[in-house]
Amino acid sequence: MMRWGPIPAGSVDEGVGMINARSETLAQRISFAHLLDTNRCLIPADRFYEWQKEGKFRKPFCFEMVNKDLFAFAGLWDAWKNPQGKIVESCVILTGAPNSLVEKIHDRMPVIITPENYDQWMHPEIKFEGVKHLLKPYESSHMREYPVSAEINNAVNKKDDLDTPIAIETPAQASLF
Repeated sequence: MMRWGPIPAGSVDEGVGMINARSETLAQRISFAHLLDTNRCLIPADRFYEWQKEGKFRKPFCFEMVNKDLFAFAGLWDAWKNPQGKIVESCVILTGAPNSLVEKIHDRMPVIITPENYDQWMHPEIKFEGVKHLLKPYESSHMREYPVSAEINNAVNKKDDLDTPIAIETPAQASLF
């Protein structure tokens, strides 16, 4: 098990790390450049959420595979030693441009690595330059999206049905008469 969000080198406590990293700028970021060749990982998932902004409101949408299969995000991992000597391993999800399905809701999405590319992404002898072509939008025809309850925005909510599709509420139209 790993903590989500790497802890920057030199930190004195675990604090809150970044949970996502822009794939386009990884090589320029001191926090991630040293991890690109040796610390790539796959982060399994069965869905992810993005929020659509409408004025001051945000509506959550669930994205999953059409066949509901598990998939894997491209990630990087790191290990940080706290002042007491305890090692904390952590990971970050890489994000990139959205596919045509996600772009209707959000301007970024997690990078999904296809199963046939898992070995290449994870291969310890392939440098980042040899795998960065994998950091592209996932094929939207293999995915589906649907709105979910805004209650999913609060980690305190533990209901089992928070990821169930809901109907989008449409404001009532004013009468023309």
